[in-house]
Amino acid sequence: MVVSVTFCTFSLDDKSTQETQIGRTSAWLKSATPARSDSSLLLMLYVSEKLLVVTVATKETGGFSRFLRSAKYFNYTVKVGTQTGRRQKVRLLKAALEKMTSEDQIVLFVDSFDVVFASSPKELLRKFQQAKHKVVFSSESLIWPDRHLEDKHPHVREGNRFLGSGGFIGYLPNVKQMISNWTGGDDDSDQLFFTKIYIDPAKRKALNITLDSKCRLFQNLHGALDEVVLKFENGRVRARNVQYDTLPVIIHGNGPTKLQINYLGNYIPNTWSFEDGCTVCHQNLRSLSESEFPLVVIGIFIQQPTPFVSVFFERLLKLQYPKNRLRLFIYNQEPHHEGQVSSFLQDHGSLYQDFKSVGPEEEMDAPASRDLAFDLCRKDEDCDYFFNLDIDVVLQNENTLKILIEQNLPIIAPMITRSGRLWSNFWGALSADGYYARSEDYVDIVQGRRVGVWNVPYVSSVYLVEAGVLRSDLKQNQLFTSSSLDPDMAFCHNVRSQGIFMFVSNMDTFGRILSTENYRTEHLHNDLWQIFENQQVNVSEGELVSPCPDVYWFPIFTDVACNHMVEEMEHFGKWSGGGNVDTRIQGGYENVPTIDIHMNQINFEKEWHKFLLEYIAPVTEKMFPGYYTKAHFELAFVVRYKPDEQPFLRPHHDASTFTINIALNQVGIDYKGGGCRFLRYDCSIQAPRKGWALMHPGRLTHYHEGLPTTAGTRYIAVSFVDP
Repeated sequence: MVVSVTFCTFSLDDKSTQETQIGRTSAWLKSATPARSDSSLLLMLYVSEKLLVVTVATKETGGFSRFLRSAKYFNYTVKVGTQTGRRQKVRLLKAALEKMTSEDQIVLFVDSFDVVFASSPKELLRKFQQAKHKVVFSSESLIWPDRHLEDKHPHVREGNRFLGSGGFIGYLPNVKQMISNWTGGDDDSDQLFFTKIYIDPAKRKALNITLDSKCRLFQNLHGALDEVVLKFENGRVRARNVQYDTLPVIIHGNGPTKLQINYLGNYIPNTWSFEDGCTVCHQNLRSLSESEFPLVVIGIFIQQPTPFVSVFFERLLKLQYPKNRLRLFIYNQEPHHEGQVSSFLQDHGSLYQDFKSVGPEEEMDAPASRDLAFDLCRKDEDCDYFFNLDIDVVLQNENTLKILIEQNLPIIAPMITRSGRLWSNFWGALSADGYYARSEDYVDIVQGRRVGVWNVPYVSSVYLVEAGVLRSDLKQNQLFTSSSLDPDMAFCHNVRSQGIFMFVSNMDTFGRILSTENYRTEHLHNDLWQIFENQQVNVSEGELVSPCPDVYWFPIFTDVACNHMVEEMEHFGKWSGGGNVDTRIQGGYENVPTIDIHMNQINFEKEWHKFLLEYIAPVTEKMFPGYYTKAHFELAFVVRYKPDEQPFLRPHHDASTFTINIALNQVGIDYKGGGCRFLRYDCSIQAPRKGWALMHPGRLTHYHEGLPTTAGTRYIAVSFVDP
């Protein structure tokens, strides 16, 4: 197949104009690229009258845009002519150089999708002249494609011995002579063609060819990953070859090192530095207009019992995006959550442009559900983006969707992490077998010491996909289905295989991800048991007041936590009789009995102790200086007061160093009366606030009584700490 390509010419030099040039070239590529992926375009970058850079591109990709960006940074001016060619790059190069005659012209030929410039044309030309040869090829430590030719390669005193065809530089007459005998087909190997020239002593001498054995000009990454490190210096980032102590000008992710060039491209040449941070994160953004919000399909996936599902839907409602521009797809594989999904759709489904749900009764597996959701967007010409949102994502940033759309990238995830751990929804690298590996910068990114938008090999849980990508490069309808990989890994593998870049942003704080490993469903409100796995949930924050001497009052539980605690106790239902004989406690006798249920009766004592230790102990130590507690308790229980059951509690001391008393419902709404009176100070708290904790000494000074509940039912959670 012959492809006729029309090239444009730009002859502008200043930096602002170069940005326009690159943008125009990018737009031109979109319109000029043939529909077939086996066609090629030849791009020539004139750096100066002396140096011509030639590369080949089949289509606009993230890698090609990165190549152009690095070229722009070093002031390469785009200048292209008219050419007719095939996909084979040697044939394209041969045709492009055919009418050129200048003997002083230097030609640099490089790949583009997996190449970045790391330094200037001045340094490139200087190092080429220092090589003292007419043609210099990049070098490799591994021989390819014909290992039988190994013995024919000349030995080198130090450095790599084998030729790499992904990059070479030479004088025009020598390059033209070298490629003049190319007669290969479109599928023939240019690597083998150039290798046979190089290993022929007569041709090597006639053309004056050598290899860049110490990687002064070219760094091929295949076979050299352990040799290359990042070098940060004066706001610039270079790749340094530690084996030969060189700073290559051109970095090439040849062979199976595409992920490594993506990693290096996060920094080189000026993408991110310690001095300036991310220099490209605010480039090429998409502006969102109130009247032109893109249509987004949000895919919500529930694959296992998960805590805080109701809270998830509350956050979904708060997402700052016009609901008439959102369509919902909800896949629920877990019967335990059917009620929550049904309730949300019944109460709020009409707010959205449309919604579709798939329940457990349909017996659809997880990969098929995700493939179906993608297909809903892919086949809908109005769909602009697909937003994947797993149920275990706590999306605390209400502007997340708008932030991701504005980044204007094919696939981008907001970085979320698991509380107190380095676990996140992205991988910085992959192991040899395609599983998780930790990149050098992973910890710094997760902990926010490096902030930017990062090209990564794997994202999961929450990410945005541009619909155009689904209709072109990802048009196959089984992206998540694999016989050997989990759905998320299968998806990322398919994305990578198409050369599509995935990004993760930690430019903003987006939220966190829940742990579901130890989530159990045997209780009424299982979320209460999540304090170990998912801390900082259902806890309120606010002011601290002192209504009586050495008595402190502060908010600690949300309304939801209070309601769940009451409902859990009533669901358990085994309230004590309120008598002095109580077999639940040591000694079997309670001097001041209440009608209650102990925390250990519902297997909640470990969780309650952690709550006291994490949230109550710091307040205690602040308000009572010099006192330190490990929040040990023997008695922790929920008390129920009713006018016709036990309306009050007579004056008493508590068997504690200090006592915590949390109001679990609201006076004036759920009950009347109630409260606590400290007799020594004649001080009463008669309007307990729901979710607020009352903390006071238990012995000697704070003799107290429970005031009568005159109507309704009052609930409090009591803990005798440090008995």
